[in-house]
Amino acid sequence: MKQPTSFLYEQDEHGIATITLNRPDRLNALTFEVYRELTDTFAALRDERDVRVVIITGAGRAFCSGGDVRDIIGELFSRDMEGLLEFTRMTCELIRNIRALPKPVIASLNGTTAGAGACIALASDLRIASEDARIAFLFVKVGLAGTDMGASHLLPRIVGLSKATELLYTGDFVTAAEAERIGFYNRVVAVDQLQAATREFAERLARGPAFALGKTKEMLNRELHMDFESALESEAQAQAMCMQHPDYREAYEAFVAKRKPNFK
Repeated sequence: MKQPTSFLYEQDEHGIATITLNRPDRLNALTFEVYRELTDTFAALRDERDVRVVIITGAGRAFCSGGDVRDIIGELFSRDMEGLLEFTRMTCELIRNIRALPKPVIASLNGTTAGAGACIALASDLRIASEDARIAFLFVKVGLAGTDMGASHLLPRIVGLSKATELLYTGDFVTAAEAERIGFYNRVVAVDQLQAATREFAERLARGPAFALGKTKEMLNRELHMDFESALESEAQAQAMCMQHPDYREAYEAFVAKRKPNFK
């Protein structure tokens, strides 16, 4: 995989890849280059067999404040409709690649999370946040619809239609405590515990059955659009596939031998 230059990328011996947005002086605001490299990186991670879990976080006091006002928003005023669609489709491609990655993605929210940053957190599978990680889908604050980068599709499925409507209509910031209460954040921890809590969760998933976790994510995505009978049949087929995978036998043999399974 090509090493990105617009953010930090690390991969460790546990099979955990960490992406760190690294423009702390700009609250990790996204540029065209960051968008493109993030999109390409999440696509490339599908074929990285040694990567089992991905963490995305930010440097400094923000996770991501959204699109950079100077580098993106100002430039967009010079574009026609075709040029604007090129940009908005590119931002959606990033979200598509996060959701299509058959590996858990954990957003480790270390501070301010807004706009496109909130959408990246939303597209992640899990969100672990520090106590000061406030979040806002602030698109309406800048005259845009609150329907950016999959927000109006994904958010109601996490927090419910009524609460999602409120968040997208107002664009207001939500505290970490409130985000956890409505089910948006999976965990909220002290600021100095965020990295350790995220690593602990990531290592736990990395020790798990990668094939089964990938299939779980695939089915969560697919069943968003299915009726109940179709979902039951799809789950039956998915589970039968998992039963043919070596991890299923390994789990059984580990149980019989009273040891921890060693999933490959």
